[in-house]
Amino acid sequence: MAQGENQLRIRNMKKLLLTILLGSSACFATTLASAQDQSMGFFVTSTGLGQGGNLGGLDGADAHCQTLAASAGAGDRQWRAYLSTEEPDKRGISARSRIGNGPWYNAKGVLIANNLTELHLYNRTITIETALDEKGGHVNGRSDKPNEHDILTGTQDDGTAYFPDDADHTCNNWTSSDQGSAQVGHHDRHGGGNTSWTSAHPSRGCSQDALTKTGGSGLFYCFAAD
Repeated sequence: MAQGENQLRIRNMKKLLLTILLGSSACFATTLASAQDQSMGFFVTSTGLGQGGNLGGLDGADAHCQTLAASAGAGDRQWRAYLSTEEPDKRGISARSRIGNGPWYNAKGVLIANNLTELHLYNRTITIETALDEKGGHVNGRSDKPNEHDILTGTQDDGTAYFPDDADHTCNNWTSSDQGSAQVGHHDRHGGGNTSWTSAHPSRGCSQDALTKTGGSGLFYCFAAD
């Protein structure tokens, strides 16, 4: 009888130990996943390409995002520029369709949005305090000198490409540093009577000088699409 009780006690102890081990493993995996999920997935470019609205098209802009992300140790993710185009037809390619489904965190682990709906319809998290560059640095806003709060997007407020007019909103699909115009957002949510981070107003032109005159320097948003 005593031997049977001992065997039962041993079996119960083994079950308890197994439960503890499995629970610990699950907690560790959850913690690890959470840490990975909070890696940087959003930033404002610290520098533009220096050619106004000519970014080398979407491919050139994406490559710039990838290069800057790699310089900050995040080059293992797939980075996309938050830019729309007006090709291959009038409806164009929408910035929101290029950046994955989220969630996205900035360089300091602050949640920007969990998904596309939060990013566009309900967003209150993109501000001058959170719209950081790839190294977690401050990006100049309206109250700074020089003002760099005009961020190239080419989009409407909801991140879509289509504009109901015939004007150029994308500097000829990000290939012009002269003619045309670019729709810009305000990363600091100030100025011009429009606080949209995606679609505040058009630029005066596509040259570097024209972008500077409206309060920008050719910066744009980058998102991890994976």
